[in-house]
Amino acid sequence: MPIPSTFIPTRRALLVFAAVNMLGLTAPEAQTQTDPLPSWNDGAAKTRIIDFVQRVTRQAGPDFVPIEDRIATFDNDGTLWTEQPNYVQAEFVEARARELANANPELAGRQPFKALLSGDRATLAALGEQGIADLMIATHSGMTTTAFEKSVSDWLATARHPRFNRPYTELIYQPMVELLTYLRANGFKTFIVSGGGVEFMRPWTEKAYGIPPEQVIGSSGKTSYRLEGDTPVIEKLPTVEFVDDGSGKPLGINRFIGRRPVFAAGNSDGDLQMLQWTTLNTGPRFALIVHHTDVEREYAYDRQSQIGRLDKALDEAPKRGWLVVDMKRDWKTIYKP
Repeated sequence: MPIPSTFIPTRRALLVFAAVNMLGLTAPEAQTQTDPLPSWNDGAAKTRIIDFVQRVTRQAGPDFVPIEDRIATFDNDGTLWTEQPNYVQAEFVEARARELANANPELAGRQPFKALLSGDRATLAALGEQGIADLMIATHSGMTTTAFEKSVSDWLATARHPRFNRPYTELIYQPMVELLTYLRANGFKTFIVSGGGVEFMRPWTEKAYGIPPEQVIGSSGKTSYRLEGDTPVIEKLPTVEFVDDGSGKPLGINRFIGRRPVFAAGNSDGDLQMLQWTTLNTGPRFALIVHHTDVEREYAYDRQSQIGRLDKALDEAPKRGWLVVDMKRDWKTIYKP
């Protein structure tokens, strides 16, 4: 899962056309719409996306992709919602740490809690991965999955972005929501494949993006099952099971989806391997990188950023024919008003 920038300087995080398949009917061709992507400015990026969807859904065409193979994977942080100035889950970790310290004041005097709660970034960075692990264990385990889901939902209901003063779930990118909707309207099944914690994302992704919990892949910790009387319980354990970032993303796709995507979208070097896994194969393929270039409406960052660093993937994009979306140039609007 994403590691907060305040901790260490680098990161280690509508309906599908199922009825058509079930009825044995032919797959739908691209729907004719006046403008399927109204929040995108007219230009090369928008044209390439629409052209790809039309090609792979044209049954008589050479690039036709059967509906069962129309898999699209999307990173979350920085691709579907704002990740600056800190990963949203990192903010949740800090809030949970303060909550735990209030309940048990002794924690506030221990590391890494002391460094985190006092804003001592240097000490926190010096504590290294073990310090991060201790914080994640303390804030993400020792409770049932139901209790954790509630803690996420409760926090998101009140938390506000420090710059925009809006709930984090309102800071989703309207052009990307339209893209998700457009793909699903044309027979694609859309998945989130993120370095963020899977149980942190599942409580809200369906409402925000139309992506249900079973189509969310993320980093995860181990869990255990037990029966308390007649109540079945799954408890979160203090052990990391799977990190869905970097090379972990193709592994997660293979493990949980079982089909290679034909469309993938990301925004950082953490998505590089997912874009490679999607496009370095036969048949029509599409990779999209969201390049943050709009300092006025959102943020501008890439190669030197501690959050969402885009360096190697940016260099590889032109060689692979990947679409680099310039946020300032290509998006008419960023957030839904």
